[in-house]
Amino acid sequence: MTGFGKHQVSLDSRLVTVDIRALNSKLLDLNLRIPSILREQEGEIRNLISSALERGKIDIQINIKNTGVQSFAEVNTELIKQQFIRLQTLQNEIGVSNDVIFSEVMRLPDSVVETEQKLEEGDWTQIREALQNAISNADQFRKDEGNGLEKDLLARVEEIEKQLNSLSPLEAERMETVRTRIKSKIDELLQQNVGTENRFEEEMIYFIEKLDISEEKQRLRTHCEYFKTTMAEPISNGRKLGFISQEMGREINTIGSKSNHAGMQKLVVLMKDELEKIKEQLNNVL
Repeated sequence: MTGFGKHQVSLDSRLVTVDIRALNSKLLDLNLRIPSILREQEGEIRNLISSALERGKIDIQINIKNTGVQSFAEVNTELIKQQFIRLQTLQNEIGVSNDVIFSEVMRLPDSVVETEQKLEEGDWTQIREALQNAISNADQFRKDEGNGLEKDLLARVEEIEKQLNSLSPLEAERMETVRTRIKSKIDELLQQNVGTENRFEEEMIYFIEKLDISEEKQRLRTHCEYFKTTMAEPISNGRKLGFISQEMGREINTIGSKSNHAGMQKLVVLMKDELEKIKEQLNNVL
């Protein structure tokens, strides 16, 4: 399940921006990018995120941008002088002006060094509040997406139940077809003086037991109801829903293997199709 959250806060001459992007994952995979000024607070930042978002592939970035006249960089004067003098000795051979030399010197490593920034009193409180707001935004994004996902899953479960109810009329038709076929075969055997008078009843009992799907239908209905009940719970149940969908698939497969009827097989295929779509969507459920 995706989630996006962003929040900004101003700290005197600095602007703090918190960006959160989340994708679904079975575990918590946290990629944290923060400035060195917040290294001491890294543990607390991770705890805030993990407790609120629980799991997922989460990228979070906190940027602190200087918006005032205060500078957090220093020019390494002595190093620049030394490098400039060295390059001047090659000036005639290179054939470039002092301006070009100076420009190149300023690009050398360590010519300009960033000075250590420090958090002022109360800064972390405001940054933490911005972080919590960004987390809330990302969580709300997830909830909004989840509401749409819930409607889709419920519709597909109800479609499975609809196809399941459509099996009953076809069952009666199937059993009558089996009865007619067996009776015809038994009549042939009796005319040939093969078998006994109870052979027809024995064959019918055998096929009824072999083709009966009443237990599978009842279990599938129970699983569908359990799926809907689990979805209505306020806690994250993605894994649990996955287990229930596996049980639904087991019953649908058994019904398919016992159907022995074209119309019933068609309904089984439709149920399988809906179940596969449910499983795909469950990959996005926490």
